[in-house]
Amino acid sequence: MTDRSPADRPDVAVVGAGSVGATIAYTMLVRGSARRVVLHDIDRAKLEAEVLDISHGLSFTPMGSIEGGDDVEVCRGARVVVVTAGAKQKPGQSRMELAGSTVGLVRTLMPRLLEVAPDATYVMVTNPVDVVTTAALRLTGLPSHQLFGSGTVLDSSRLRHAISRRVGVAVQNVHAYVVGEHGDTEFPLWSSATLGGVPIRDWSRAHSGALDDAALEEIADEVVHAAYRIIAGKGATNYAVALACCQIVESLLRDERRVLPVSTLLEGDYGIKGVCLSVPTVVGAGGAVERLRVPMSDGELELLRRSGESIRESVDRAGA
Repeated sequence: MTDRSPADRPDVAVVGAGSVGATIAYTMLVRGSARRVVLHDIDRAKLEAEVLDISHGLSFTPMGSIEGGDDVEVCRGARVVVVTAGAKQKPGQSRMELAGSTVGLVRTLMPRLLEVAPDATYVMVTNPVDVVTTAALRLTGLPSHQLFGSGTVLDSSRLRHAISRRVGVAVQNVHAYVVGEHGDTEFPLWSSATLGGVPIRDWSRAHSGALDDAALEEIADEVVHAAYRIIAGKGATNYAVALACCQIVESLLRDERRVLPVSTLLEGDYGIKGVCLSVPTVVGAGGAVERLRVPMSDGELELLRRSGESIRESVDRAGA
């Protein structure tokens, strides 16, 4: 295939037409996140069915198009590549247990993608996302601003929803982040969390302990185990992660410079080096352009370092 003209190049290529990848492609078109979307998967029958089903609804969405292909050439010239391909997480299985087989897939997939989309910004969504992102960076040599993971963007949304539901404040006025591993060692940054500008702990004191330490612990546990509950009930998470991914992609394509807790390679930040994990980061047209130095308590800093060590151990076990 010859190079596409700039007008014909896809805005976004989604790699993997499973429940997450197909829902991301669908959601991008419904939201108008991208005008030209392509979907790639080696399962041709599944791919063609997903593309056809989405195409049949395009008269109800903002102007857009979707194309599919079982050849990686369909991704040629994409501005953003979203990678969702990987083994499916089973009920009761941790994200880290997926690492070995998924890293093997990354070794095969990434060189082929770089041949057709060398200048794209890569957003890794495949779990365990921090291990996969670390492995992909080591394999490709791309800079961390150009290739990063979806991280704890979804987890932070879950956190805000849980706080909002408990205290009866619109979720849009809850500002709080989950950081660290997208997995069992993640944790909320309570020291910087606010409700309408009021620190979480000040809110609790003013509202009869509505968000006391016991309540915050319950919320954190709910967030960490949310995916397990969903997978046990329906086999996969797909809707909220698609919306989270769309927010990342919109910030990239529109240069919105949103602060999002994506997974990037730390090089000494917070005393952590050589692994990818999530901290609040400015995301814009240049990719993950700036990690913010968020104030943390000593306890939170220790939790972040433990999370980093957990990811490092998984990266080593997976041979990444």
